[in-house]
Amino acid sequence: MCCSGPKPGTIGSVSLRLLYLAFCRIVGWLTLLARAHPSLEVEILVLRRENAVLRRGNPRPRLHWADRVLLTALIRRLPQVLRAHRMVTPTTVLAWHRRLVAKHLTFPNQPGRPPLDPIVAALIEQTARDNPGWGYQRIRGELLGLGHRVGRPRSVES
Repeated sequence: MCCSGPKPGTIGSVSLRLLYLAFCRIVGWLTLLARAHPSLEVEILVLRRENAVLRRGNPRPRLHWADRVLLTALIRRLPQVLRAHRMVTPTTVLAWHRRLVAKHLTFPNQPGRPPLDPIVAALIEQTARDNPGWGYQRIRGELLGLGHRVGRPRSVES
């Protein structure tokens, strides 16, 4: 086996690619600062990226994560008048952000109690059969001692 670097599609290769793209863009922006009309240069860069996306040949072009990062960063540099007529408008960027937050920072909508593992349910039933004088509190306490956290009524009723 040879050290060929991270496999394509892994987190290492994606983060390496993102760092490379960020470095290229920073160098590009630094050269733009030295020029007289940076807004025109930024507009040219945005138009080039939009053309690259449209050249992919699909009837409805899909933006990759790298396209989103690049277009979002470049559009911030455009004058207000030019922002509204782009492929990616400020409204689109806000929608991406809302989707990202909704996907990663919310909990799944599962009504009710989480399901009980069948092995734990069988253990509860066997403990209730073997010890008929124990109530749910004692069975629940024994299960907590074994490392199983269960709710009160339905899962520990005999």
